[in-house]
Amino acid sequence: MEKIIDEKVQGNTLTLTSKPDNARKLYIESYGCAMNFSDSEIVASILTEQGYNTTNKLEEADLVLVNTCSIRDKAEQTVRKRLEKYNAVKRNDNPKMKVGVLGCMAERLKEKFLEEEKIVDLVVGPDAYKDIPNLLKEVEEGRDAVNVILSKEETYGDISPVRLGGNGITAFVSITRGCDNMCTFCVVPFTRGRERSRDPHSILNEINDLAQQGYKEITLLGQNVDSYLWYGGGLKKDFKNASEMQKATATNFAQLLDLAATAQPKMRIRFSTSNPQDMGEDVLHVVAKHKNICNHIHLPVQSGSSRILKKMNRQHTREEYMQLIDKINEIIPGCAISQDMIIGFPTETEKDHEDTKSLMEYVKYSFGYMYKYSERPGTMAGRKLEDDVPEEVKSRRLTEIVDLQQKHSALRTAEFLGKTVTVLIEKESKKNKNEWSGRTEHNNVAVFPKKNYKPGDFVNVKITDCTTATLIGEAVGYS
Repeated sequence: MEKIIDEKVQGNTLTLTSKPDNARKLYIESYGCAMNFSDSEIVASILTEQGYNTTNKLEEADLVLVNTCSIRDKAEQTVRKRLEKYNAVKRNDNPKMKVGVLGCMAERLKEKFLEEEKIVDLVVGPDAYKDIPNLLKEVEEGRDAVNVILSKEETYGDISPVRLGGNGITAFVSITRGCDNMCTFCVVPFTRGRERSRDPHSILNEINDLAQQGYKEITLLGQNVDSYLWYGGGLKKDFKNASEMQKATATNFAQLLDLAATAQPKMRIRFSTSNPQDMGEDVLHVVAKHKNICNHIHLPVQSGSSRILKKMNRQHTREEYMQLIDKINEIIPGCAISQDMIIGFPTETEKDHEDTKSLMEYVKYSFGYMYKYSERPGTMAGRKLEDDVPEEVKSRRLTEIVDLQQKHSALRTAEFLGKTVTVLIEKESKKNKNEWSGRTEHNNVAVFPKKNYKPGDFVNVKITDCTTATLIGEAVGYS
């Protein structure tokens, strides 16, 4: 299951990447997981070459694109409400505006989108973004345009993304696309296709380019980063067969992580998302080896019940997950661990629910992302399992899980009281314009008085107070 970001990113006008001669305006919004946000940057790059500059004003856009998520019904309903907004703007202010739907929802609904949402002019799946220029020509000639063909090769490794985030400090670097795990609750294998890895040389080139631009932190991104595997390298002598040669010249995730950290030792590195069944000790040892790799692992568990995990087709048991947690704590002492959790999966009993709570007590996650089960059309669970847990039971169990996570989050943030942590300043605090906000290597948000510091600075901050989600302190010098 992908981590959900319940907010939108609008296209900002980007002076460094916009072309002065471009006359058309692109407005783009992204919903869902980090991969969607990364994909929007790829789309913006493609369209910059087609005469579009990004804008943050919907009313002036020639082309409006919404990058969608299908992981939950709520995410899809949010997109439909946004389409209603676009329709109102098109009807009242900008009748020539074209509207396109990108991403997982586009892939899931395909041509049905054109029938259901009359405002939509083009529908483009996650593997077809390079075809957008051709699809726009179809639209200009008065035809509906759809391309949702899944690819077994496309990684967009040859495209330099336009950075829509706009802070010039943190960036996503995509390393894999798709997923082969086939969890019964998840639409990702059906909307993003089979797993494939990107050439490590193109990844390192992108990281080095970001460093030259002044970026201070990157997140290596994939549906399942630990399954990264690139078969490459030159031919070597004395191999008995092609399989042996491939194995000897392959790059796995631990090696890629080591290469990235070594190439840019002053750049902070994160990665997401990890799958418990694929994370090996080699990755943990690389994290422990490099000071610039953040001590935080997002490790979705989905349930604390081995019985439910089996129904989810998760390839790990409760006990195996706990053993991995023990190994993380042994190799990376003090590492922050976060979770994804699905509440009320079909057939979940009170005992299963209590197993989830007891697992949380065992791990004491720093933070987490918790949801009620939402049946997704086309998934194995949607086809084979009855959604039989009553809504009121799901709500009650979710409340208990959230309350327990709040308790553990408070415990974890309190561990930093009196300690000095390194914070990368990202932006002004939302609650106090006189304070900076940034994150620690453990992914805690920290706020402190501005003084003479600026965004992009690494600052040592002594923690004097905290909430369940935020560290509060005083800067004591540059890191």
